[in-house]
Amino acid sequence: MTLQILAIVAGVFHVLGIASAVQAIMETRTPQGAVAWVLGLITFPYVAVPAYWVFGRSKFRGLVALRRADLVKTIPAARRYLDELKTGNLVAFPERQRELSIEKLAKLPFTVGNDVQLLVDGKDTFDSIFKGIQRAEDYILVQFYILRADGLGSQLKDRLAAKARQGVQVRVLYDEVGSHDLPDAYLSDMAANGIQAHQFNTTKGRANRFQINFRNHRKIVVVDGREAWVGGHNVGDEYLGQDPKSGPWRDTHIRVCGPVVQAVQLTFAEDWHWASGAMLDLEWLPRPCTTGKSVAALALPSGPADIMETCTLFFIKAIQSAEHRLWIASPYFVPDEQFITALQLAVLKGVDVRLLIPRKTDNQLVTLTHWAYIEPLHQLGVKVYWYDKGFMHQKIVLIDDDYATVGTANFDNRSFRLNFEITVVVADQGFNGEVARMLEADFARSRLVTEADIRAKGPLFRFAVRAAQLTAPIQ
Repeated sequence: MTLQILAIVAGVFHVLGIASAVQAIMETRTPQGAVAWVLGLITFPYVAVPAYWVFGRSKFRGLVALRRADLVKTIPAARRYLDELKTGNLVAFPERQRELSIEKLAKLPFTVGNDVQLLVDGKDTFDSIFKGIQRAEDYILVQFYILRADGLGSQLKDRLAAKARQGVQVRVLYDEVGSHDLPDAYLSDMAANGIQAHQFNTTKGRANRFQINFRNHRKIVVVDGREAWVGGHNVGDEYLGQDPKSGPWRDTHIRVCGPVVQAVQLTFAEDWHWASGAMLDLEWLPRPCTTGKSVAALALPSGPADIMETCTLFFIKAIQSAEHRLWIASPYFVPDEQFITALQLAVLKGVDVRLLIPRKTDNQLVTLTHWAYIEPLHQLGVKVYWYDKGFMHQKIVLIDDDYATVGTANFDNRSFRLNFEITVVVADQGFNGEVARMLEADFARSRLVTEADIRAKGPLFRFAVRAAQLTAPIQ
């Protein structure tokens, strides 16, 4: 009887392997990926079938109907926001073609009337967020990939609870994978104080039931539709540099005010609708920031529900547009071949291409995989800097003197294709000068990788690097 059961189980796995292989042929992004999955599913179905159901897809099902264009149609106030941008002369570049492709990806235009404040490291970031929460009169929207119930998490909860008791509406979104250890007591305390909190529900829907590969990696705070915060920080003591395992934490966030805030808010509203099924009653009238500054900015959300690979296309465009300077800071640098090619073309144009990555990350596979790219990049002429004064977690790109990006997307396959991300693009020479000075200080605290560093690695290490690189698509 036992042999019969084993035979039936084996038969089921082989049938599922064939069926999954057919799906892989039809849906896997690249021919190479399809071949790898087909071989595994047919040859080793007992291992490959569960792996394919969990990690095999690159498209998130079910959210397509809630894409930004459809959400704008669903919310009359959000549609009015777009109309008000035009009538209020808040569209930044109505006749310039250079920004058009980015605006098409974002489905929203660059706007003027914004102010952008650079926030370096955790203390400045959370001091600014907490002051913003204190100013809230109508609503507070909070979204983080990682939300911990530690010292910083407790501070955030207590401040939100105080505002909720004053009648301010508070909505909190968190990713269930990133915040997997968030205790029920933390959420119960939120609910008891009038805070509505939801996990993002990446496994919602039949097609996503087994998928833990998709994650909402966004970090957003919005207050009253008038100011917003976006960047690399999550909520946890390590982001203040208080975790001895992580050591000093280097990260960057921004605070924005002005019409771009509603673009950030629209991303939260979309995610909230997916998670809770509810539409939010929010402020959609765009107003210039009262500081008197007029910075051009755009918020670009991206994710696996997009029809096109928004994040990939945007960063390829960013690399291609560089004429004399391209500086990239990313804690996880695991790009595919098209990015290496784009960087090679930038170097051939004479662009000063620099890459800042941490000497050690919180993921040993990523730390090893970095070395797979260091040698070819070094040979191209890219200056690679090791940040070794702690863990560098910022996600920054500086293009010439024209554009700077600050957001949540890393330079890896996960951010390009699997995660829900948001990137703020700033077109302002004054702000970009601040970013340049910040990165120059980071380079000064880092070490330039040399040919000797590369030659010092032995064959066993190189083998480990190549083996780690095989896992790059899901790192």
